[in-house]
Amino acid sequence: MKLNIEIDLTPDEARRVMGLPDVTQLQEKLTAEMEKRLMAAVEASADPEAMLKTWFSWGSQGMEQFQRMMRDSVRAPTRDRPPR
Repeated sequence: MKLNIEIDLTPDEARRVMGLPDVTQLQEKLTAEMEKRLMAAVEASADPEAMLKTWFSWGSQGMEQFQRMMRDSVRAPTRDRPPR
């Protein structure tokens, strides 16, 4: 026996039905704080690499690994694609 039930709820209604807290205000505050910090970092430094070093205290080895990961992720889709 197969039973299908379809419930039409908005995301807010679903959140309330499941008893989850409304974190809208917290999310807005955190987003505003992140935007403020981002704009301060952009104003302080026009160099993207220096900005990343400020945000992430990985050191040079961590930065190199991050850059390698980004390069590899850009190359990956073209590497597996069959030739035309």
